[in-house]
Amino acid sequence: MSNTPRRLHVGARNARFQQWQALLDNRTKRNQLGEFLVHGVRPITLAVEHGWPLRALLSPASRASDASEATSEWARRTTERVRAEQPDVEHVAVAPELLRELGEKADDLPELLAVARIPADRPDRIDVGTDGLVVVFDRPANPGNIGTMVRSADAFGARGVLVTGHAADVYDPKAVRASTGSLFALPTVRVAAPREVLGWVADLRAGGVPMQVVGTDEAGTEDVDRVDLTGPTLLVVGNETRGMSAAWREACDIVARIPAGGAASSLNAAVAGTVVLYEAGRQRRTGAPG
Repeated sequence: MSNTPRRLHVGARNARFQQWQALLDNRTKRNQLGEFLVHGVRPITLAVEHGWPLRALLSPASRASDASEATSEWARRTTERVRAEQPDVEHVAVAPELLRELGEKADDLPELLAVARIPADRPDRIDVGTDGLVVVFDRPANPGNIGTMVRSADAFGARGVLVTGHAADVYDPKAVRASTGSLFALPTVRVAAPREVLGWVADLRAGGVPMQVVGTDEAGTEDVDRVDLTGPTLLVVGNETRGMSAAWREACDIVARIPAGGAASSLNAAVAGTVVLYEAGRQRRTGAPG
């Protein structure tokens, strides 16, 4: 197979440009095409480092014909690495004004944008191991909260994130940006209903992994620092306004609360999830709750 990338030039609002433009705000189109846009140095870098399958790499038309003309060492090395490791990826020269639009930047011209493939949504993409921590985010409405949760899960040692129910899209550009690239390092899977996740949990238990299901709620029965999170744990974080669904509440072995004071009535869902993830990481470092 030749290492010479396929080349394309997009200088007008043709069908190809409109297809990419639709990826910015059309979830249905993202799912139909099986692809999404990636903005930013860190997200693109992590996508490439983790071998995430790409479909296209977009750069300004004035510089796309030759990697040596890229304005930064990062853009040049990224382009060269993609050419070497994913030779089927298209390298596309895009008119600067169109690339700004795809990059959602009024002034700054992105050096690179990536069009990435959406992987299969299967819980078994997550390798739980013997003591894995997995996060369920139940029906999140805000894509930025999804990205924040994925970022926190990555930072505190979770093995993966499951987004369940009628939720904002994991591959919305706002979610991808908020993850700051952790989406490409941590398996993040969309699941239609709790029963599919619970079936996966049942299979893990049958295979000898004693996975506990721990929910989070301000009216929980146990303070989170008193709950043992050192073993295999499915941590459930509910919707930003309604909390966990009835199905998830019924499935929980324990519902934990975060002791909090002050005038705040509750924490943002992604913030609450981050606090519990930190506690799980602390326990795993010290070997015990409390």
